[in-house]
Amino acid sequence: MTDAILLAYKDVEQSMERFTELLQNHVETLRSSPNPDADKVVRLTQGSKAMRDSAMIYLSYAKFVAYGMPESEEFIQDDLQG
Repeated sequence: MTDAILLAYKDVEQSMERFTELLQNHVETLRSSPNPDADKVVRLTQGSKAMRDSAMIYLSYAKFVAYGMPESEEFIQDDLQG
C-alpha cells in the first residue's frame, strides 16, 4: 500500500490509543472522587474495556489492510515503508 494509507493507519492507531487511555483515566478520576456514583463507575469501566477490545479488533484488521493484505504476517512491518 501507499505511505499515505500506512500513515493514516498509524494516525488512527494513535488516536484510538489516546482515546482509550483518556477514557480509562476518566474512570479512575470518577472512582477516586468523593462519593462516586458506583453504577456509573461500573458502566464506564465496562464501556472502557469494550472500547479497548473493539479498538484492538478494528486495528488488527486495519493494519492487515494497510499493509496490502499480505499472505503472511511476516510481511507486516511496524515502520512505514520507505
